[in-house]
Amino acid sequence: MKVMCAMSGGVDSSVAALLLKEAGHEVVGVTMKLWGGDSDTGCCSVSDVDDARRVAQQLDIDHLVFNFGDDFDEHVVEPYVQAHANGVTPNPCIECNRSVKFARLAERAELLGFDAVATGHHAAIGRRPDGTLTLERGHDAKKDQSYVVHMLDQTQLARTLFPVGGMDKSDVRARAAEIDLRTAGKPDSQDVCFITKSDGRETFLGDRIPFRRGSVVDADGHAVGEVDAVEMVTVGQRKGLGLPGGGPKRYVVDVDVEQRLVTVGDRDDLLRPSLEVVDVTWVAEPVEGSVRVQCSAHGATRGAEISSQGPTVHVAWDEPQPRIAPGQSVVFYDDADRRVLGGGICR
Repeated sequence: MKVMCAMSGGVDSSVAALLLKEAGHEVVGVTMKLWGGDSDTGCCSVSDVDDARRVAQQLDIDHLVFNFGDDFDEHVVEPYVQAHANGVTPNPCIECNRSVKFARLAERAELLGFDAVATGHHAAIGRRPDGTLTLERGHDAKKDQSYVVHMLDQTQLARTLFPVGGMDKSDVRARAAEIDLRTAGKPDSQDVCFITKSDGRETFLGDRIPFRRGSVVDADGHAVGEVDAVEMVTVGQRKGLGLPGGGPKRYVVDVDVEQRLVTVGDRDDLLRPSLEVVDVTWVAEPVEGSVRVQCSAHGATRGAEISSQGPTVHVAWDEPQPRIAPGQSVVFYDDADRRVLGGGICR
């Protein structure tokens, strides 16, 4: 099989390419150039591209670089900036997977005659007796990335491979070390690639949107503090709110950018019995009833009942849960907490 392997310059995608070659596939490594600005983290820096190229040389496979910068700006960076301007907390890495890594890259692979696209994600693809493909958690629970690829449907899964999805991360590094791959000991990327460690999110956004001071009030509307930029505040936040020290813990329970108002309360004030999820996609058929729900990349799942109301899914928690920031991805798993059913965006 002719496989295009997305190589980010990290150890997971390096070993994915290694395993594919060992399995006898015709493998070509591809690195996507996405962000044209400064980058000292994530998977867009010059050093990451160089690491991917050198690993491809070690594996004796061809290596290509695709420039998807315009797509990245349009579908990831610009929506990220606009979301903050609207008081929404976006998930840029998921949008990158949705619009670039599993859309534009797959499109390019098909155009060039590849049979499949492989990535280094810790996730797995299975098959039901009726032939329906399933998207499942990776073997290493601590490194599972099924949450960030939840948008994949049947057509996409049929052309996708996750070679390291059945491995522990320690075994991935061990395989890389066996043949002295330069990425064997490279730390995992954790941050948004277009936000530099040196400048941070505030500088990045401050260069692109005007920041406005906001009032911090309690549940009764009494002023208790101020923030320099209401656009930088998110639901659940506890620090940086200009509150006096020594009192009880207070959390952001609501952000009204239009009114420049941040409401805070105690943890109980954050609890909600339900939430609404929009822009929902399903791995196979739509699902209703009892599920497990995950609301962050490595967060625990919680039990809930889901029901569809047109294009919106209503999530009724088994027990009240802290409010999820609008804009965050909400992913549904089966009751065994192994198989992804679908997911969408918290409204």
